Amino acid sequence: MTSFIPHTADERQQMLDRIGVSSVDALFDAVPASLKHPFTLNTLPKNGRSELELQHYLTAMASQNPGAGMLSFMGGGAYARFIPPAVNAIASRSEFYTAYTPYQPEISQGTLQMIYEFQTMMSELTGMDVTNASVYDGATAMSEAAFMAVRATRRKVLYVSKTTNPQYQQVLRTYCHAFGDMALGWFDPDQPLGPQFTHEPNTIAAILVQQPDYYGTIRPLSAYQEAAKATGALLVVAVDPMTLALLDSPRKAGADIVCGDIQQFGNSVNFGGPYGGFLSTTEKLMRQLPGRVVGRTVDKEGTTAYTLTLQTREQHIRREKATSNICTNQSLNVLKATAYLSLLGPQGLHRIASVSAERAHELAKGLLAVPEVSLRSGDAYLYEFAVRLPIPAKTMVHQMAHQYGILAGIDLGKYWPEEDHTLLIAVTELNTPESLERYLSAFRDVIHNRGLSVLPSGMSRDVKMVATGTRGGQ
Repeated sequence: MTSFIPHTADERQQMLDRIGVSSVDALFDAVPASLKHPFTLNTLPKNGRSELELQHYLTAMASQNPGAGMLSFMGGGAYARFIPPAVNAIASRSEFYTAYTPYQPEISQGTLQMIYEFQTMMSELTGMDVTNASVYDGATAMSEAAFMAVRATRRKVLYVSKTTNPQYQQVLRTYCHAFGDMALGWFDPDQPLGPQFTHEPNTIAAILVQQPDYYGTIRPLSAYQEAAKATGALLVVAVDPMTLALLDSPRKAGADIVCGDIQQFGNSVNFGGPYGGFLSTTEKLMRQLPGRVVGRTVDKEGTTAYTLTLQTREQHIRREKATSNICTNQSLNVLKATAYLSLLGPQGLHRIASVSAERAHELAKGLLAVPEVSLRSGDAYLYEFAVRLPIPAKTMVHQMAHQYGILAGIDLGKYWPEEDHTLLIAVTELNTPESLERYLSAFRDVIHNRGLSVLPSGMSRDVKMVATGTRGGQ
């Protein structure tokens, strides 16, 4: 079989000439030489190797990357979880990974059924009537939810909790800026809500909150529901869907629209993704959903069949009347989520969320025993929580990573300057009891030394890690 090379040397030169660059090397001149690695395929073994030998060789090469083998306690919307091998095996079948938009149901029944099952499971988790076939990610899902409320109420004011994911906030600001005449208000959920809503009640389209919020705090949704009812606004709740295995559904608290991200359901954490947003709502608001909805019916012979039943995208004739310009659904990510949820079932999902929460509370108990460390999240949290430190959180993150090979969490000062001593920590089932001990020991050392380097002069991070036995995976 011959290799497929998309461009000939002449074609590449034509492209370089067109943009006025003499060579590919000149094209990347802006990258400092110190950052360029001299790696070429010539570094691979000269002689033939078995598949197993080659795997070992490449694994050893990859372990030289900074961060390889580090323990991770990162969260904030992206979580490392165990993915059953069957998930990727199913997602790697050619019937799925070569599939595109299922416009022709007669040849897309497998993809359509998969999306239908995803919609069903997400509706069961959220307690809502209907779920769409996904949008890009959790951030766009919250923004799309906000504009669903704007269309449904014909109002132009949105009130957003200050404790929602700051990345979601940024995307929402971008959406509102594009529309020009939108008004955004912000409220502190720790303060009485009523006085913070300064706009006239009949102008507020939605109240947007996150459960648990970005600090990991679980707050009663009833207060938000009452505020929404008093202003005639819709209640939009952004959720971490894994927590719904333990918490009551948002529908019970009166949510009108529920949104979030399915990354935790079978999708691994890579550089910036992959993610997949979802939107769930009531039957009353169903026609405001962006994207599309897959429905189940029967064909003329009475056999169960699946098809696109609600298509509100601009591509589907709707044009300027479309509910959104979201042009795709995250089918591959949805496929992994569907396989993951199907394999685990309700009991498996509950077990994973429970184990994660138990270990998080165990770690928090140890951290709070360290002098001058306090809980920022409040007592109600699951597997993610924030702690206040006597040293800058940025210092804690750097010291834990460079000296102990541990990704300690997220420095919240990067989003809120007043939170520069607050660290957000997430614990999943991949964080074993042994890794919790490692974290706690390293945390104590950094606090004891007030964030100063504890390495003897001239000792490298790798030497310290080997000396303390902290090399290796979770």
